[in-house]
Amino acid sequence: MRAAALAAATHCRDVKVVDLTTLWPVADYLVLATGSSARQMRTVCDEIVELAEKIGSKAFSQSGYEGQTWIVVDFIDVVVHLFSPEARLYYDLDNLWGDAPRVEWEKQEK
Repeated sequence: MRAAALAAATHCRDVKVVDLTTLWPVADYLVLATGSSARQMRTVCDEIVELAEKIGSKAFSQSGYEGQTWIVVDFIDVVVHLFSPEARLYYDLDNLWGDAPRVEWEKQEK
């Protein structure tokens, strides 16, 4: 929930948390967010990694940081996807995991 809140606070749009606990043994949650630019997505990525380190977690892997369209950070239980608007539409993870429950993260963060 903290990763979603951080993404929203740093001007990402359409931030969603997808609950995969009963659907996929690889991760418990996906955080999906749309950034406004590659630079902004990298900044959000850096801040989420820093936040995780502060609470004793560490990124297992990270991909796409030097690219322009998609950054993914795998924290094992949580996988964060930061997309450009075009990549969000192209990969359509929202629809791929359309049957998975969404977490009302805004209510939990207040």
